[in-house]
Amino acid sequence: MLDLRQLRYFVVVAETEHVGRAAERLHISQSPLSRQIAQLEKKLGLTLFERGQQRIRLTADGRVFLAEARALLRHAERLENLGRRLGRGEEGGLCIGYVADAMHTGILPRALRALRRDSPDVHIALYSLSPDEQFEGLRQRSLDIAFVHEPPVEDDPDLLAAPLVEDRLLLALPAGHPLADKEDVTPSDLDGQPWIAVEDPQDPAWRDTFIAACTAAGFTPDIRLHAAEPLTALGLVASGLGLALVQRSMARATTEDVAVRELPWHDTCVRLWAAWHRVDLRPLVATFRATVLDTAGTA
Repeated sequence: MLDLRQLRYFVVVAETEHVGRAAERLHISQSPLSRQIAQLEKKLGLTLFERGQQRIRLTADGRVFLAEARALLRHAERLENLGRRLGRGEEGGLCIGYVADAMHTGILPRALRALRRDSPDVHIALYSLSPDEQFEGLRQRSLDIAFVHEPPVEDDPDLLAAPLVEDRLLLALPAGHPLADKEDVTPSDLDGQPWIAVEDPQDPAWRDTFIAACTAAGFTPDIRLHAAEPLTALGLVASGLGLALVQRSMARATTEDVAVRELPWHDTCVRLWAAWHRVDLRPLVATFRATVLDTAGTA
């Protein structure tokens, strides 16, 4: 059985690439830390680090193990929080997983405002996680509800889901751009224009996906810059560096330097779903789920 303390030590050493600095961060001596890492490697039968005179580096196997160790420690933290809540007999705690678009669309903030208004003493824990991590959290009961781009499979034995919103993509362009004064923007108008592509961390092939969607709509984008999220893309558009596609819900975040146009011929949208476990263990979870679905219906 893996020792969570050893995993935490391993993660810190991997992040600092230096046993001495790791020991300082962990507030322990260097020798015990080195022994713990050596014991972990012996237990696994695996060399996690390449050791040099000045620093140590992860091996290829160590990098794979690091990703899984971080995921396990996150889950252990959520599970510990759940156990403490159950041990105290707390009714008023919710663990919520979400993707960034749950915030951008306003779905999650509206539901949280309603919850705070009706139940001000509820403790809320929010976790920004990938969909797979959220589904696993629901199954393990370390999450009460999840906000994801796609639902679990229809015949999933544990999970249920409901659609919340389809957030249509709009064209954002610099206010001084020649197309900003054009009422109806056509695909040919966008062909060859400089573009800012918004990254999708959940899709490894997000760039190809973006180009394919544009090509299907009738134009080829000249991608000049990448943005980690829509707000960054809007800032780059405002700077005159290119065009971008952003969700309708983001339009309220634009400034006078950004013009927004509908593209009726471009039907791509960002979808958001709520997912939860089939079996409700606490009334609070069912109540909050109903609040989420109600606020989505009035969005």
